[in-house]
Amino acid sequence: MSKSSKTAATGIHIGISDKDRAAIAQGLSHLLADTYTLYLTTHNFHWNVTGPMFNALHAMFMVQYTELWNAVDPIAERVRALGHVAPGSYAEFGKLTSLPDAPAKPPKALEMVRVLVQGHEAVARTARDLFPMADKANDQPTADLLTQRLTVHEQTAWMLRSLLED
Repeated sequence: MSKSSKTAATGIHIGISDKDRAAIAQGLSHLLADTYTLYLTTHNFHWNVTGPMFNALHAMFMVQYTELWNAVDPIAERVRALGHVAPGSYAEFGKLTSLPDAPAKPPKALEMVRVLVQGHEAVARTARDLFPMADKANDQPTADLLTQRLTVHEQTAWMLRSLLED
């Protein structure tokens, strides 16, 4: 087999340039880190919520952390499909995320809700910031993934925000 045949057989030729694939994979890595960090915070709050809203928030947080957990795999797999390594350590996530770590001491229930609103809004911003790059590169699978994530995060932020109203 000639060198050019071997390269063609192992290279990635999906209609997106190497440069664009690298940039999109980097953006998706940030989205993955944000999603995983929000997952950890939400799960932490599920375990540690107290007060009169315990039952409702405990159940709501479980639905939310389950959705976030199910979201990390498609994001990581898209990074891999673009030919890059998906981050997977706490250290990498800590460097890539735009979200703060969960508070060491769990806050009161409504402050948990506020923290989660901010988290979902931040993840939505991360997804939205990547969208023009995916669109310009004609990367429909990433654009579709981002649209799905935006829908979830914006809707979840709205529902959580509703709990903060008087």
